[in-house]
Amino acid sequence: MTLLPNALPRRGRPKKAAEPQTPTSAKELKDTLWKAADKLRGSMDASQYKDVILGLVFLKYVSDAFDERRELIAAELGGQGYNEEQIEALVGDIDEYTSAGVFWIPSDAHWASLARNAKAGDIGVRVNHAMDLVMDANPALKATLPRIFNSSSVDQRRLGELIDLFNNARFTGQGATKARDLLGEVYEYFLEKFAAAEGKRGGEFYTPASVVRVLVEVLEPLSGRVYDPCCGSGGMFVQTEKFVEAHGRHPQDVHVYGQELNERTWRMAKMNLAIHGIGADLGPVWGDTFARDLHAGLKADFVLANPPFNIKDWARNERDGRWRYGVPPANNANYAWLQHILSHLAPGGSAGVVLANGSMSSNSGGEGAIRAEIVDADLVSCMVALPTQLFRSTGIPVCLWFFAMDKSAGKQGNVDRRGEVLFIDARELGHMVDRANRAFTDEDIAKIADTYHAWRGRVSAQEKGTEYADVPGFCRSATLAEIKDAGYALTPGRYVGAAEVEVDPAEMAARIASLTADLLAQLDESERLAQVVREQLGRVR
Repeated sequence: MTLLPNALPRRGRPKKAAEPQTPTSAKELKDTLWKAADKLRGSMDASQYKDVILGLVFLKYVSDAFDERRELIAAELGGQGYNEEQIEALVGDIDEYTSAGVFWIPSDAHWASLARNAKAGDIGVRVNHAMDLVMDANPALKATLPRIFNSSSVDQRRLGELIDLFNNARFTGQGATKARDLLGEVYEYFLEKFAAAEGKRGGEFYTPASVVRVLVEVLEPLSGRVYDPCCGSGGMFVQTEKFVEAHGRHPQDVHVYGQELNERTWRMAKMNLAIHGIGADLGPVWGDTFARDLHAGLKADFVLANPPFNIKDWARNERDGRWRYGVPPANNANYAWLQHILSHLAPGGSAGVVLANGSMSSNSGGEGAIRAEIVDADLVSCMVALPTQLFRSTGIPVCLWFFAMDKSAGKQGNVDRRGEVLFIDARELGHMVDRANRAFTDEDIAKIADTYHAWRGRVSAQEKGTEYADVPGFCRSATLAEIKDAGYALTPGRYVGAAEVEVDPAEMAARIASLTADLLAQLDESERLAQVVREQLGRVR
């Protein structure tokens, strides 16, 4: 993953109205931008205003970053004794920006120019032109930015109001890395909000952050090639970058590859990755992974994916070389995704995949036979059952599949787990963040990841003093023979059993004594009532 350098400075700011004097906090920025979304919500659907809002956020940020870089260059040159004329010439050198990982922003594309013309009747034309200029000046952004601002569905008066509102947001003043992180946080917040607003369609581009973190924390992609064949808005790559940086590793040790079917989502992903400073190969265009694999020769060290569940209409070719374990059924692409992913793994590679729970036990259309072949090939390393309500976009119960091309001890001195599969039942984990949505806590994520690492005997688990042991009701290591006896069903609940209930002996003794006393009292009362009944019957005679 090639990252833009951490220091994203900015330029001497052109004069513009209502420029705040202090940096905007993440909360203030989120509140400001969501108010902006409210301005458009009544006039267009969520998918449209998502593109408008995120496009403007991006343009505001790159303009701010350009300004900060310009200021830094001018300050450095002034300190070296350059005069104003020399400084003016050098601050206009595009290489001074691109070499620092800052996008070059032509004057007519700068936010200040748009802000000055926010009330103009042709503001949509101006914004579209600004997007064109930015893409022309920065090849990495080619075919990325939205150009919908002059369409009939965008109210030009409200667009001008949006630009005025955005003018009070500022991404700089805290250093380039913090500015980039701030924007990234805001962008991810908006992706989540838009996914919720779009409902089922939102799931096409957004995977809940806590689910992505489970995948990343289990796989630990610290270096090598990372691939996502249905990358959505790029969340897997963003979380990988965060993981790499959190472990003190150089992000350039990771190289990112992806593909996305939906054009607008592909553009969103490229914009998201540019915001986070991540250089990625998402292919020259968007496209169907099954119809045309844009990374056909890639052998990845890690694959992270959340494919669309249970696709009934997909580009199926029975002679496709990817179907090594059996031809997937025409009416469900789940096992096509699994086999595509396996075909892209390097000899020592590993993968984490989100799928519908039905994939763990379905036998329709030959899926059971394909699953048996994959299990017998000893490629499944772990299965995780997830709790409900993690995804706003679907009520379908979901699970995680983890694959490992090599489960032997290897050079790392791990535990040899050939012939075994770890089952984790995480359905009781997580907490409700609102009435409809659940999320994992840091502790939940660590519990799943640490259990897997302990099972594999990873150094990270040993450093925490974690040794693997089966925990009834939560995890169990099962043999391939056991799985075969279970008809190759991979549902964790079949293997982990019921949780043991810990009982305090003193509490149990007190409880038994209390129940005994209650029972004796009831028996005494029963005898008393029986005597009363006899007496009444005697009177009847």
